Amino acid sequence: MASAGSISMTAAGVSVRLHPACRVRQEGFGLLFYDARGPRLLFAPTGNMLPRDYFDTVRLIDELPEGLSESQKSSLRKFTKQLVDKGYLREQ
Repeated sequence: MASAGSISMTAAGVSVRLHPACRVRQEGFGLLFYDARGPRLLFAPTGNMLPRDYFDTVRLIDELPEGLSESQKSSLRKFTKQLVDKGYLREQ
């Protein structure tokens, strides 16, 4: 199994989920991720593109909500990779 930081965003079938030590809170700017292992914070200016509980369930790494523009999809793919690289999401 690949380590979380080595997941390729083009890898088909790779699933991720919020790490059990991490929490997400909805804020006016988007999502605030908190990592109790650090503690560390990650401010995510996602607006209303993602609900607070989006990563509470197992999702394919390239799975995104419906109705987003290509630009929004691209931004969220980069953001998801950042969450994996920083350990907020882990491979399932």
